Amino acid sequence: MTQELKLSDIHQGDSLPSVVKHITQREINLYAEASGDFNPIHIDESFAAQTPLGGTIAHGMLILAYVSEVMTQAFGKSWLSGGKLSVRFKAPARPKDTITTSGKIDSIEYKEGVPYVNCSLESRNQKGETVITGGAVVKL
Repeated sequence: MTQELKLSDIHQGDSLPSVVKHITQREINLYAEASGDFNPIHIDESFAAQTPLGGTIAHGMLILAYVSEVMTQAFGKSWLSGGKLSVRFKAPARPKDTITTSGKIDSIEYKEGVPYVNCSLESRNQKGETVITGGAVVKL
């Protein structure tokens, strides 16, 4: 696990550690079991092939876990104990996609003497298509 960042190490414009994940149908199926979300768009390949999406897609929350992993690597317990995330899902992630999630520090604000780090985040597939965009705030 990466060492969590300290305030003295953080500067506006800094990049956060990236996370790269290869999605498989097996991983999607395992996520369905763990989450209890057995929507056929995720797990039934023949059903999903007949939809406008043309095949199965990963659960949005699975991809969002990669976003949280970026923030956890950067900020550790500070993120886990009270980070806030706001995202937009832009495109589906599919089996065989490689998703790269990255982020950067946009600003550091002080509220009543407490530092808050504002970050922008995005997940892209191997074609460069944006899957998720968003922002996060973590109190240090």
